[in-house]
Amino acid sequence: MLGSPDAGDDNPRNILNVVHAARSNVIARRALLSAAAVLTAAFVVWGGLTPLAALIGLVALLVWSAFWPLLSSSSVMAQYEAQLKAAEAVRAAGARIWTRIVSNLPDPAIVLDAEGTILSFNPAALDVFSGCAAGRHISQVTRAPELLTAVSEAIVTQDVQSCRLDFKVPVDRSLVGTVAPLMLTESEPLDPHLLIVLRDLTEQDRLVRMRADFVANASHELRTPLASLKGFVETLQDAAKEDPDARDRFLKIMLQQAERMARLIDDLLSLSRIEMHAHVVPRERVDIGAIITHVAQTLATIADDKQVTLDTQSIPEANVSGDRDELIQVFQNLIENAIKYGRKGGRVVVSGRLVATPDANNKKLIIEIIDDGPGIAPEHLPRLTERFYRVNAAQSRNVGGTGLGLAIVKHVLNRHQADLQVDSTLGQGSTFRVTLPVRRN
Repeated sequence: MLGSPDAGDDNPRNILNVVHAARSNVIARRALLSAAAVLTAAFVVWGGLTPLAALIGLVALLVWSAFWPLLSSSSVMAQYEAQLKAAEAVRAAGARIWTRIVSNLPDPAIVLDAEGTILSFNPAALDVFSGCAAGRHISQVTRAPELLTAVSEAIVTQDVQSCRLDFKVPVDRSLVGTVAPLMLTESEPLDPHLLIVLRDLTEQDRLVRMRADFVANASHELRTPLASLKGFVETLQDAAKEDPDARDRFLKIMLQQAERMARLIDDLLSLSRIEMHAHVVPRERVDIGAIITHVAQTLATIADDKQVTLDTQSIPEANVSGDRDELIQVFQNLIENAIKYGRKGGRVVVSGRLVATPDANNKKLIIEIIDDGPGIAPEHLPRLTERFYRVNAAQSRNVGGTGLGLAIVKHVLNRHQADLQVDSTLGQGSTFRVTLPVRRN
């Protein structure tokens, strides 16, 4: 199937060659028989042989002549059957090769025959087309008109075709498909004719949209304080130039806007730095209990200003592998959010516990930050860690939020192979739960 046209397969040209060769052999043998009969008669006439010997020889020649065509036909059939067996062996070997090649492709791949029937596919193709099965026509597996049109055009034109597929169910997926004719020489209708390869662009498209949204949001966040600063500077240069009260009031607002810009830039730089090292797993030994104590002391003033009781309960002695500064940033963001967005005069509890993993050889440390604030509506929970996403934009800006704190938390925890879970009930408060793998030595 995959060999050269001169290979021993069962195409018509090779079979005719076998038949012609056998026929030529029969003709040669019959010519030899005729010559032998003539020579025998000559020997009888001229006394070279006795009549009895000549008769016996002629009878033998006649018997040989009668049965030779049958023997020759049997020989031709035997050669033909051998040819068929060799062709089937080659075809089976080719099928195994195709199956192995397609099965090991990382992207979804399907092999079709000349009629569009599926011959082979890999497990990744089942993730896209759940009904994929050998022997089914491609139109029975998918109704995507773009792909079916590309298959039809590839069969007719024998040119590579491309198409884009957008699926909405069961989940949003975007794929680009390439339908390539295999250009096999002297192939049979049931041989592989087309190779379909699909490349998933869902994550790539999501990152492109995220990058565009990030640039737009960052520009918006920076434009607002810049516009305020520009307006106040112009006012101070003109109408409020000689007004000390207005100057003091405007300068105070300008300082707040400058600090807001500084926080935003600091968070952007932090996020960029974390993403640059996202693939590097930190190895430093870190005591989480000491980090919680340090963060609680740092945020004590903010808690007092909000009249919030910060209750740091006993944290189990456990070390994790991590980056100390990044983990400080994680718990500082989470605890500060609980204080700022919680109830004024309320209570924030930070607690920890050790739990065993299913294999019983490792443990995990769970740190919970619990507030008794207004809570978060369920529709907001899945998007809390998106960049610049705010449940209440006005409140976030008033307390100095940049919309990047939880995005930083998510990226740091991903780098530390840790998890963040959020539970919240409106009117009762929220719980932010961080799960970290404990270092074994």
